[in-house]
Amino acid sequence: MAISKVWISLLLALAVVLSAPAASEAVLTLHADNFDDAIAKHPFILVEFYAPWCGHCKSLAPEYEKAAQLLSKHDPAIVLAKVDANDEKNKPLAGKYEVQGFPTLKIFRNGGKNIQEYKGPREAEGIVEYLKKQVGPASKEIKAPEDATYLEDGKIHIVGVFTEFSGTEFTNFLELAEKLRSDYDFGHTVHANHLPRGDAAVERPLVRLFKPFDELVVDSKDFDVSALEKFIDASSTPKVVTFDKNPDNHPYLLKYFQSNAPKAMLFLNFSTGPFESFKSAYYGAVEEFSGKDVKFLIGDIEASQGAFQYFGLKEDQAPLILIQDSDSKKFLKEQVEAGQIVAWLKDYFDGKLTPFRKSEPIPEANNEPVKVVVADNIHDVVFKSGKNVLIEFYAPWCGHCKKLAPILDEAAATLQSEEDVVIAKIDATANDVPGEFDVQGYPTLYFVTPSGKKVSYEGGRTADEIVDYIKKNKETAGQAAAAATEKAAEPAATEPLKDEL
Repeated sequence: MAISKVWISLLLALAVVLSAPAASEAVLTLHADNFDDAIAKHPFILVEFYAPWCGHCKSLAPEYEKAAQLLSKHDPAIVLAKVDANDEKNKPLAGKYEVQGFPTLKIFRNGGKNIQEYKGPREAEGIVEYLKKQVGPASKEIKAPEDATYLEDGKIHIVGVFTEFSGTEFTNFLELAEKLRSDYDFGHTVHANHLPRGDAAVERPLVRLFKPFDELVVDSKDFDVSALEKFIDASSTPKVVTFDKNPDNHPYLLKYFQSNAPKAMLFLNFSTGPFESFKSAYYGAVEEFSGKDVKFLIGDIEASQGAFQYFGLKEDQAPLILIQDSDSKKFLKEQVEAGQIVAWLKDYFDGKLTPFRKSEPIPEANNEPVKVVVADNIHDVVFKSGKNVLIEFYAPWCGHCKKLAPILDEAAATLQSEEDVVIAKIDATANDVPGEFDVQGYPTLYFVTPSGKKVSYEGGRTADEIVDYIKKNKETAGQAAAAATEKAAEPAATEPLKDEL
């Protein structure tokens, strides 16, 4: 399971200054009634989804407006627009385009047929330069050696080498370049010797990826679009991602934590102790298990406080090695020695390790109207209690959560006489969130009935609205029994056998 976007931002402390524009003439104001028409009208348009209360959005406003004014003079004009995603009538738009935080900026091309995340700067001049590149050709032709000097700028670049600019391979390459142009720079040439470390005798066609780590150049001759995309994805991240304070590593960290693949992480102090021996042993283990589906990271304790909080770790456990698998199960070896790394990883791949769970202690007293739940008892309270449970996943620092707290208290107090109803809360920063729940932001609320029916709560946020929702949607004992009988009568689902690791 990939780590939620909320936590990725906390893990990396990449507090980039983003924001939403104030009213202006250069930035188009879109809403549910005119959004589709605007997307259809403009072949290329950048749309910001914002909330009026968002501080980052407010900071971005003047930069976004300035960029819009400058780009309105570009030939052809480049359009910037904004949507108040906090407005009730626009929330379906935010849901449709998977807006999970503010501000979110997306590029819409070709009437919305191609939608990409905006990954450029957040100041006016940077926005302008980034978007100018985005409206040009997706891949730039390299006609001479001086056209290829940018390939050694320490970034990732993809170049197609062809005998001619036609045919299926070239068409597929351009399709991929258009799809991934917001993530990478693409080029194409018929002169391989114009490239750094180029060779005129290279067998064409091929795709060559330049990168500033591991092997500096890797090639692929499979021009299937999906195969090329997988090749680029696998090749554009270091074999071992480094978690430190170097901003050059942040793009790789983002990609690492967003991956659904199992993740192995070694945390230790980079500046003290036998760092080099640990690094050597870890890199050796990476090579030994290179055929396994797992991504590797080495992290400096000083830079990794957000990760320690997320995974429920403590500094006195380091040096430590941690694995989070694709089902979010975690495996930990604390006070690990360099010579133990390979053996421990082998035990993981052989299925010999027992997972651990981050959980606060189960409360000894739990007498308040809203019941406190922790990772060690959430299944007992929510799924095995035989009750209708409204559960809130919150973060202590979340302003919306603090605002909701007294409202939930009031609703719970109103329903105290309803013995088949529980309102509960769990600190999602101090406890692992079970896989049954998708928590991408705070607060997130779910309603679970005695028969196991689970729905994301999308009702009102007043005490009366919460009470009315629970009364209308709760199951009685008879309804729960009937639902359980109906479920038991369903034919058992079968799964194909899965190979063990």
